[in-house]
Amino acid sequence: MNTPHPQRAVQRVRHTLKARLLEVRRTQRLSPHFVCVTFAGEALQDFVSASFDDHVKLMLPPAPGVPLVMPQRGPDGPVLPAGATPPTMRDYTPRRFDPTTGELDIEFALHGEGPAASWAAQAQPGQTAGVGGPRGSFVIPNDYDWHLLIGDESALPAIARRLEELPDSTRAIVLIETGDAADRRTFNTQAQLQLQWVERGAAGGLAEATRRLTLPPGEGYAWAAGEAAAIALTRQVLVDTHGLDKDHIRAAAYWKRGEKAHHENL
Repeated sequence: MNTPHPQRAVQRVRHTLKARLLEVRRTQRLSPHFVCVTFAGEALQDFVSASFDDHVKLMLPPAPGVPLVMPQRGPDGPVLPAGATPPTMRDYTPRRFDPTTGELDIEFALHGEGPAASWAAQAQPGQTAGVGGPRGSFVIPNDYDWHLLIGDESALPAIARRLEELPDSTRAIVLIETGDAADRRTFNTQAQLQLQWVERGAAGGLAEATRRLTLPPGEGYAWAAGEAAAIALTRQVLVDTHGLDKDHIRAAAYWKRGEKAHHENL
């Protein structure tokens, strides 16, 4: 088993949990099934997102015509006023936070009829939404010799952010599964990029595409996120086929077929 370089130790950072009421500043359609919503507000003054795969809880009105009631800090955690209907909540990646302009970008995949995707599709400047967290960050050092990033559309915002962070001294191998070729994009990165798009429905999916990879020499780190079953298989390939140390893999289920609001680390 390889011993990680002392400067490459993964760090877990905790943040003060806070609910923030924000306003939509603008929206931008990125592709047929992606929209970026930019939020702003004084509540973002102390916002911190230390890792590319951080997650915030997006809080939306529980139903059309029902007001959004934000949780307040209580002695044992966030609480709602008596009689209030809890907001609809979903996990999303902070795609970009600019403390100078006080702007937070969240990218939404517009697949299906979920409440968050439906809201994002109609979002207009001036509308409000809540954001809670991030509760913590899992900070992976940038200076590994190579970084393997694997995911489906739900992981695109995290992958895009990570590629922007990586220095030119490292390699990035990226596998992304999409259902529509029109959602494929160009990434901004200084890293030496090896990018492969995987068509949804291709034999074996992400796991098989991962199995066929030839990984570079040196010490690397693999990150994978997407549908629960697909990512579990992909993680197994990373361990069994490529022999990666489990301490050099971070895998997460951003969603699970047939379930709502699913998120777990694998």
